Formats: sequence, structure tokens, C-alpha cells
Amino acid sequence: MADEQHESPAAAVFDALGSEYEKAFASSEAHRASLDWLLERLAPGSRVLDVGSGTGRPTAAVLAGAGHRVLGVDVSPVMVEIASRQVPEAEFRRKDIRRMTLEDGSLDAVCVYFALLQMSRTEQSELLRRLARALRPGGLLALATVPLDVEEFDGVFMGQPVRVTSFAAEDLIALVHEAGLTVQSKESVMFTPTPPDARPEPHLFLHCRREVPESSV
Repeated sequence: MADEQHESPAAAVFDALGSEYEKAFASSEAHRASLDWLLERLAPGSRVLDVGSGTGRPTAAVLAGAGHRVLGVDVSPVMVEIASRQVPEAEFRRKDIRRMTLEDGSLDAVCVYFALLQMSRTEQSELLRRLARALRPGGLLALATVPLDVEEFDGVFMGQPVRVTSFAAEDLIALVHEAGLTVQSKESVMFTPTPPDARPEPHLFLHCRREVPESSV
């Protein structure tokens, strides 16, 4: 079996960052507001998948703390170890979501906070369709990204070399619609991470719902 730790460049980046990533983005009010949006709409004990779960904070910690059943997946073994220690009430697995089996209609909600950026555009599009199918009808998806029209851009993120691919906001929204999701709300903000050399970056938060077939309404 291949070692998932080395299958994705993201694993090396986030292994190196560890808890520093959590510290850099801990002050994001938009992220907290996105979680509040979910909490207001989820039934008690909902099944939630956290894609790119990182250190488990704030996403898994907030949702599990509210009594939801959270599974976090991340390609970084360091992140999975930290999250398992910090948020013992949730479950975390070292998995590459691109290769993970997802059962149709098995989830009440999915969180994808900044987990798409080191995937190709084809992978991002395919993953959104798979995640939409994994939601039950009426299920929710919270998605955050850096909405830039870039493909395989070589840059530096918190001192680590990264290759970033993303979509302009309108193109990402089109992909979400094509996946069978309706955008319920969106928020665009400029956020500056805490490292002293960090620059402001655009963040887009989309809050989506899987459409309910007319026959079941």
C-alpha cells in the first residue's frame, strides 16, 4: 500500500506547519461565522465530514462540542495526531479525500475550509460533485477558498513552498451549481494571518445546500 503521507505535496507542507497554521488563522471571524451558520441549521447529532481537518480547531472542535458526529480527514499525519489530541470527541483519519470512498446520501454536512487549493482544477471539480452526492438531500456544505484565477502557481505559504490552483469566485460558484448544490449565502473578506510577514488575502466562504428532488418535496 502506498504511503499516503507522500502522495500529496500538501502533506509535507502541513506536517511542517503543525500548530503554527492554527495560530495564524485563529482570529478569522468569517470562519467562526461560517460555523455558526452550520450550527443554526444542523439537527442534533448530525453526521459531518471535515475535509482537510488540520489541527481540529476551530471546525471539528466547534461542531463536536455542539454534539455532532464529526469525522475529520487530512493527508498530514502530523495534523491528524494534533487534532486527535486536541479534539478527542471527534474522529480523525489520515486520508486523501480524492481517494476516499464516500457513500451517497450518508452525510448531513461537509466542511471544506481551504482544502482545495493544492488540488488541480479537475480534481476540485470532481471532488465537489462527489461531496454533493455524499450529502443527503437538503444536506449542507460549507466551503472556503482563496478566490483567485490561478493554476499551478508556485508560491510560498508561511515559509513553505506551495503550488496553488484556484478559481475566480464566479467560476467556483458555477462549479458548485453544476455539482447539484444551491448557494444559500456567501461572504467575501480580506484576512491577514498573524505571522509578521503575512499579507492580506481574499477569502470566500460559500454556504450551500444539496437540492431536494421535486418528487420528494
